[in-house]
Amino acid sequence: MTGSEAMAAMTVERGDQFGFSAGHDVAIPYMQRIRDYYEALGYGAPYQWAHFAYVPFEALRKPLAQSRVAIITTAAPYLPDKGDQGPGAPYNAAAKFYDVYSGHSDKDYDLRISHVAIDRTHTTVADPGTYFPLPALRQAAARGRIGSVAPRFHGLPTNRSHRATLEVDCPEIVARCKADDADGAILVPNCPVCHQSVSLAARALETAGIATVVMGCAKGIVEYVGVPRFVFSDFPLGNSAGRPSDQASQAFTLELALALLEKAPAARTTIQSKLRWSENPDWKLDYSNVARLSPEEIARLRDDFDQKKAVARGLRENFHATGKLSDKWPSPQ
Repeated sequence: MTGSEAMAAMTVERGDQFGFSAGHDVAIPYMQRIRDYYEALGYGAPYQWAHFAYVPFEALRKPLAQSRVAIITTAAPYLPDKGDQGPGAPYNAAAKFYDVYSGHSDKDYDLRISHVAIDRTHTTVADPGTYFPLPALRQAAARGRIGSVAPRFHGLPTNRSHRATLEVDCPEIVARCKADDADGAILVPNCPVCHQSVSLAARALETAGIATVVMGCAKGIVEYVGVPRFVFSDFPLGNSAGRPSDQASQAFTLELALALLEKAPAARTTIQSKLRWSENPDWKLDYSNVARLSPEEIARLRDDFDQKKAVARGLRENFHATGKLSDKWPSPQ
């Protein structure tokens, strides 16, 4: 046995003795995983994530039970002509959207997240309650936990472009929330870049006087950007609002967000949900982990990603030319 092997064996033995968790049972380091993944696929300079030292903070200006709360989502309205967007669907570039949209909060919509890089190995996103907690927020209003739900919810695009998010999408989100007289906002991301986008939107809303809380699964990204309030669920991407088919989990997670919106003492306040996805943490080893990919898989993934980029580029160019992606959404069910 080599010296390093002996040290590893001794560490495992000591961990067993004291009941330590596995070393990888921590928040997934998405920024590093993604950097290594795209370098392995042969792409150029790594993506630069947004990062701020200063974080704005706006306390609720009235009690939560009297406050109007909005939801901001990165989920996309379902478009039947855009291919598979159902539970377990592969990444669907055709289902992306590039402009802010809004819907009526008193109605139900079919929103899906097949267009983002969620964890498709460990979750199927069959339950919208895991990524769009509007019905749960309406229930909170009905029992008096919040004053009311803002008349509209808003969809925020998943833009890799910092300029587009900061100069176009965030001001539009702020304008719509202010038009709805929102006192607070809950922002629910899905993929890694979604977590960056909603973090930037939260900062813009706080600067405009609207208190915010982000519910998410990518802890490192949200805290790196810098937000006022963050509820971290250590779940696979796509489950920011709780476990699927588990209303108690979803209600618990929303209450964490509402309590933090109500009581956070200062910016950069993070609380972690006590809920666990699984007692076995090995699911955390899979997402974009090049150490688990063969050269053949890497080549296939590169080809697949190039094809999806071409689809997304065509949609984006059409959007810039026409100012819209579809005349069909969003519409209530």
